[in-house]
Amino acid sequence: MPVEGADRSSYHSDSFWFYPWGKSITHKGVDIFAKQGKEVRSSVSGIVIFSGNIDMGGNVVFVLGPKWKIHYYAHLKESEVPAFFIVYKGSKIGSVGNTGNAIGKPPHLHYAIVTLFPYLWLADQSIEGWKKIFYLNPIPYLKGNERKSL
Repeated sequence: MPVEGADRSSYHSDSFWFYPWGKSITHKGVDIFAKQGKEVRSSVSGIVIFSGNIDMGGNVVFVLGPKWKIHYYAHLKESEVPAFFIVYKGSKIGSVGNTGNAIGKPPHLHYAIVTLFPYLWLADQSIEGWKKIFYLNPIPYLKGNERKSL
């Protein structure tokens, strides 16, 4: 679990690919709710390929991990790692916030996993279902890593 102290009650298990979801159309990740400032830790070992601010995500960190998967951490209060920094599973990378399009909403981490190699078999007929070949459902991953030492 990438948020300190979070568990299954900290996110809604049906939130991945929820429709409608504002400008994003579908929700391509999971929101993990926590108090502002709670530690956000890398869920994988890898290299930070971007750390900065973007319009919808606010303060974000992108970590390129094993199997060419990008782990995306958004709405951070602050990032604590620069680009091209090596992180290890459990390394602190920032803190929970409500930046970007989460301003005025409860603090949370938007966590998503994107594969650089398309998983063609994941495409379906849902709204934007073709994009599922790149956006992987992070919830099974979270359940598998819950309460492990991050």
